[in-house]
This record gives sequence, C-alpha cells and structure tokens, in this order.
Amino acid sequence: MTTTSRRPSDIRRWRRYLAAERAEAAVYRDLASRRTGEERDILLALADAEGRHEQHWLTLLGDDVGNRKTGDPRTRLLGFFARRFGSVFVLALAQRAESRSPYEGDDDATDAMAADERIHEEVVRALAARGRRRLSGTFRAAVFGANDGLVSNLALVVGISAAGVDNRIVLLTGIAGLLAGALSMAAGEYVSVRSQRELLDATTENPRAGESVRFLDVDANELALVYRARGMTEVEANIKAQELLASSDSTPTPTLRPQEHEAVGSAFGAARSSFFFFASGAVIPVLPYLFGAEGLPAVIIAAVLVGLALLGTGAIVGLLAGASPLKRAVRQLAIGFGAAGVTYLLGLLFGVSAG
Repeated sequence: MTTTSRRPSDIRRWRRYLAAERAEAAVYRDLASRRTGEERDILLALADAEGRHEQHWLTLLGDDVGNRKTGDPRTRLLGFFARRFGSVFVLALAQRAESRSPYEGDDDATDAMAADERIHEEVVRALAARGRRRLSGTFRAAVFGANDGLVSNLALVVGISAAGVDNRIVLLTGIAGLLAGALSMAAGEYVSVRSQRELLDATTENPRAGESVRFLDVDANELALVYRARGMTEVEANIKAQELLASSDSTPTPTLRPQEHEAVGSAFGAARSSFFFFASGAVIPVLPYLFGAEGLPAVIIAAVLVGLALLGTGAIVGLLAGASPLKRAVRQLAIGFGAAGVTYLLGLLFGVSAG
C-alpha cells in the first residue's frame, strides 16, 4: 500500500471509495432489517465488513475526509430499492456491484480488501440464489407468459393488419389470440409443473427406507447398493454407508436423500400466473385498435408499446440473473421485433397477392 504521496486525485479517489463503502454498508443493513434468522446475520456481517473497509479509507484520509459524500448513482439506487422493497432484485444488483470492485488494481487498497470483495460477491450470489429459488415456478411462468403474450400477439396483429383487412377483423383476431394463447399457456404450465412435481415425487425416497437403516445387516451392507445406484463409486458408497450405519444409533430416522430437489413452485400458481401475464402482455398490441387506430399508425403504436414492455421484461430478467439488464433488454427487443417483422412482411405479401 502506497501512502507517501497525498495528491489531490488520491484524496478524491479515497473519498469516493469511502462514500461507496458507507452506502453499501447501509444497503446491507436495510436488507437485514427485512430479514430474520441466518439471512439477517449474514447481511449484518457483510455490513460490518464494509465498515472495516470504511475505516481503512478514513485512516488514509485523516484530516482530509471532508464533507460526507453520497455513493455513486448505482449504489444510491441500490439503497433506494433496499429501503423500499428489500427484494431479490436488490440482491441481484448488489451482486453486480460487488463484482465491479476497483480494489484489485488499486495500490492503496489492501489485498485483504480485494479478497473481501470477491468473497462478498459469492455471499450475495448465494443469498440472491435463495430468492431466485423462492420465485422459481410462479415467476418463471409470469415472465415468460408476459413475453410470449407480447411477441405472439404483436406478430399476429401486425401480420393481419399488414394484409389490409378491416380494423374490426384485426381487433377480433387480436382478442382471439389473447384468449387462445392465455388458455394454452395456462394449460401448458399446469401440465408442465404438475408433471415435474410427479417426477420429483417418484425420485424421492420412501420414508420407510430410512427407518430400515438401523435393522440392516452391517456385514452385508445392503445400504451401499443404494448409493452405488445413485452414482457413487463402490468405495465412496461403502464409506457413506458405513458412516450412516455408525450414526444410526443416535439418529432415530437416518435419511438417504442425497440433496433437496430444486423448487418448482405450485402447478396452479404457475398456470394462474401464465394466464394473467400472457393476457397482460397480449392486450398491449391490441390497445391501438381498441381505441380506433388503423393501418400503419396502429402498427407503429403497437410496436412502440410492445417494445417498451419487452425492454422492461428483459431488464427484469437481466437483474435477476445478476447480468447486464441493458443487454438482456435489447436482446428481448430484437427477438420480439424480429418475429413481428417476419409476420408483417408475410402479411404484406399475402395482402398484395389477395389484391
């Protein structure tokens, strides 16, 4: 660490780091206030770690601390969301913030501080993963339902409109597409999630199998066959079985389950979300026609409205994935407009042919 020179640029940088550490600590404390148990303790520990980093910059600055500054815009945005929502979205944003730590290439930051930031990213990633699992089934159905409604009905409406048919037919087609798609999505999600749950149930151990462990013949070691069937080598299976048999006296009902299944959500919840979110997405391309717009103006208005919605859903998915929301938003927009562009050209082609 180099502290011999105190150039104005160094002081400004240290003040910026100090403000960022204070803001990040506040974010973690705000999140902790909305959590209980282990998650709350982890978030408070992260806030304490940021406090140690804050003290490092206070020591370097000495009498040059200056007026208290706010963090960078991204950290302030994190704090705003943490105070008002405290959700998985904030954790996903915090994960990205931790991954952008400038300490790796800064001689005035210690190696321990740089290592802390790398570990913080993994801690926040794990906390965000918990929230993502809790959202898994219903949220997946909601996001993809809305996106499918936006893209499919925009493609349907602009294709029919480009063919030059009467405005009432375009409107009727859009409403029919909304209902058909929403019902299809709901049915598909219900069957999908229900089937997945049934498959998971089929792979879950029989509770009576765990009760049988204490009565097994230690010499025959039938238990090892269970673990070998689950993919362990013979040596690994024998060791695991011996450990479980040895602990069976103190454990009333040893479990054979290797790991918990991934959460898949409720079948009815997924179906309900798919229906309403598909419908909410599919109604947007229909709105210009409901209010009397026709022809190319209606197509342009529908495209603009759907484009804004696609940018929103793409950004949300990006935030939850801990990735760049802008890239995901642009990708969603490109895919949606690409599909709609194909049907619009086909509508023009068929319209010319019919004419």
